[in-house]
Amino acid sequence: MNGRVLAVSGIDTGIGKSVATGHLAKAFAGAGVRTITQKIVQTGCRGIPDDIAAHRELMGIGLQQVDLDGTTCPFVFRYPASPHLAASMEGREIDPGSIRRATLLLQERYELVILEGVGGLLVPLTGRLLFADYIRDAGYGLVLVTSPRLGSINHTLLSLEACMSRGIGLRAVVYNRFGQDDPTIAADTREVVERSLTHCGMSGVPLIDLDADGFDPDDAALAALIQNL
Repeated sequence: MNGRVLAVSGIDTGIGKSVATGHLAKAFAGAGVRTITQKIVQTGCRGIPDDIAAHRELMGIGLQQVDLDGTTCPFVFRYPASPHLAASMEGREIDPGSIRRATLLLQERYELVILEGVGGLLVPLTGRLLFADYIRDAGYGLVLVTSPRLGSINHTLLSLEACMSRGIGLRAVVYNRFGQDDPTIAADTREVVERSLTHCGMSGVPLIDLDADGFDPDDAALAALIQNL
């Protein structure tokens, strides 16, 4: 039986998707689930994708053969831009089928593949395909990463609307507290996000806190995500 796939996206770029992905993989592995991460596309990089290397460090393991042979990230581009632009600057185009085949190979070897996106949900992989539509078409559940920084409420609510309009199954929201500057804003933003999940009919979606030390292993929200995989 093939393993499951869980996609990870953020409300924006630089929101902490890679850190969240690495810590999620560590948490699932710690619960006895054979887990690997995958990066859909890496830009601004040469060789081994930076985000894959970060995942492995957070998981406490070295690079795997599937990392070295490119299975965990089939497309790597030098220019730090949106995937469609970075690809075109090298005279290439991203083939979604190649990504899907790589994921299927990983599913044959692992119980869970955590697929990290790039940027936010509506980032274009090609001139015709957005990341959100890719995961919708594949039927993957989603973990959305948000934060306490100013502007997060707007970006989070827009991302929730994008999920609802496309029929994407939201499995959890990770509230990345790393670097929070104002505890009052942080507390209010978290409350608004939690309330918004209820208003959107997603009251059962776990809201999981992530700080500089990672997830709290005793967090009931994290346990709910793992148990309901």
